[in-house]
Amino acid sequence: MRKDVRILLVGEPKVGKTSLIMSLVSEEFPDEVPLRAEEITIPADVTPERVPTHIVDYSEAEQSDEQLYQEISKANVICIVYSVNNKKSIEKVTSHWIPLINERTDKDSRVPLILVGNKSDLVEHSSMETILPIMNQYSEIETCVECSAKNLKNISELFYYAQKAVLHPTGPLYSPEEKEMKPSCIKALTRIFKISDLDNDGILNDNELNFFQRTCFNIPLAPQALEDVKNVVRKNMSDGVKDNGLTLKGFLFLHTLFIQRGRHETTWTVLRRFGYDDDLELTQEYLFPLLKIPPDCTTELNHNAYLFLQSVFDKHDKDRDCALSPDELKDLFKVFPYMPWGPDVNNTVCTNEQGWITYQGYLSQWTLTTYLDVQRCLEYLGYLGYSIIQEQESQAAAITITRNKRIDLQKKQTQRSVFRCNVLGARGSGKSGFLQAFLGRNLVRQKRIREDHKSYYAISTTYVYGQEKYLLLHEVLPDFEFLSEADLACDVVCLVYDISNPRSFEYCAKVYKKHFLDSKTPCVIIAAKSDLHEARQYYSLSPLDFCRKHKLHPPQLFTCNTAEAPSKDIYTKLTTMAMYPHAKLRCMCSCNRCTYCICHNLLNSELMRSVKAKFYSAVLNRHMTQADLKNSTFWLRASVGATVFAVLGFAMYKALLKQR
Repeated sequence: MRKDVRILLVGEPKVGKTSLIMSLVSEEFPDEVPLRAEEITIPADVTPERVPTHIVDYSEAEQSDEQLYQEISKANVICIVYSVNNKKSIEKVTSHWIPLINERTDKDSRVPLILVGNKSDLVEHSSMETILPIMNQYSEIETCVECSAKNLKNISELFYYAQKAVLHPTGPLYSPEEKEMKPSCIKALTRIFKISDLDNDGILNDNELNFFQRTCFNIPLAPQALEDVKNVVRKNMSDGVKDNGLTLKGFLFLHTLFIQRGRHETTWTVLRRFGYDDDLELTQEYLFPLLKIPPDCTTELNHNAYLFLQSVFDKHDKDRDCALSPDELKDLFKVFPYMPWGPDVNNTVCTNEQGWITYQGYLSQWTLTTYLDVQRCLEYLGYLGYSIIQEQESQAAAITITRNKRIDLQKKQTQRSVFRCNVLGARGSGKSGFLQAFLGRNLVRQKRIREDHKSYYAISTTYVYGQEKYLLLHEVLPDFEFLSEADLACDVVCLVYDISNPRSFEYCAKVYKKHFLDSKTPCVIIAAKSDLHEARQYYSLSPLDFCRKHKLHPPQLFTCNTAEAPSKDIYTKLTTMAMYPHAKLRCMCSCNRCTYCICHNLLNSELMRSVKAKFYSAVLNRHMTQADLKNSTFWLRASVGATVFAVLGFAMYKALLKQR
């Protein structure tokens, strides 16, 4: 709603414009009337709509035409005053004033007009018979009021209607010529109906109607009042009420009735509560609430946001198959002005065998949008009515801003749920296959993907030490010379090479040495297409020797050419490394059977930290190599070593305790 209202009074000389203003202010008819009243401002607390109101007078004797034109351009509403006992002043309404005003205002945003018949105390008849044809001729005329400055008749009502014409205009809502609501109004109210229809059955039941009433007007409807509303609809249309609930047609009929009976402020209250402005567009303030994100912080959805999105999914999953068919997805996005998800989304998240987005894939896509473009996420939540359904000030309440990544590194722990892995490699190395394999698609399924539906992102969940986390894979285009900060900013890096291509590894080696050699970002080298014959790489070092030299984990063999869904072990390892960047001191298998996992549970006190560090470096540097995994002597040495360290640590603890 506007923050203030500017009312301009125009008309022929001696019709009583100034008298009307002075009678409103002093609440009595003035003995002496100046040529023109000074601009007055009525404070918000004394106006019915609680909005400051500026009232401006016009005098032909004191002001030029240029000054008049300036005032017309600044006015929010114009009152054309005529004298009910002066036919010439009535004729001037159509012959002079309305054409003049229309010439000075934009055709698409005409200023509302109020026709004011003053000096009604001087006649016994009404001028309405003459005025009604004029009102029918000009759609910009909101209403007509007959009043008397001398008797103070309808003075307050006049300025109330003028306020109302600005704050609750009829023009955007209703077409008087066709006697029906305008398409833009129907579209907005249809969105409001769909948001309020919490179970998506096409009917507003009593609970939904009461929620809607509380949301818009802060008071519930009494049971009898609820029945009265439905009875009014029943009497006027056969399909307005169904199963004792209000249908969309009934809902639209009610608002048409409000407008026709001059209660369009009711419809405007509803529209503004759901984020609409005077042009029936969702406001920028509603769609994009203020959200400050400090550097090196990421954005995630919080628990309440996921619950809301789950309810939206359940609302539209009609067949309860935990996936959204194309029709169900289209129905979900009917409250949007456009289709937000393209065909690439189906290759970004998990789908079922029919290619429909699953429940997990649906939440993953929302997680991806929140992480990459939180402003767009806020916009989407706004279309879905998050702040209204969840009774929050704005959809910014759905967002969690994570703490600075440097703090996570210092504390060696994180509370984040989403981790980004940038996947780099030469052209044809298998990056796309690596992304699609994360979504459970083997090579056969990947070949069905159309080139124009390809996605450079893949997101799904992994489990690290029993915690569900999202891993976001981003395929970076192989442009070695022009890798941007966004291409390099991530939690873990995946360097992919094709073992069957002798020139494939060289790209990975060069990228690592140029961008990640001195970086704190953990890196993993993936030996893709491991089902093919391994070729010797045309590089000074073999991939294994390169990893040993730079203290990286050995190349991880990977293939998506499998009969079933490819293994997800590597993705769990990547997520673990992203969560714990000092991965060389940490176990990456979480098996709870190996030496590390057993000792990790035993040696978990403050006093054993130094002992643990030495133990981890001795054990885990070898835990990642395949040779030692097969060496039973290694396990024996490691077990004995762990026991010795544990006993020594306990002895030190007892000794320190005695000294105290």
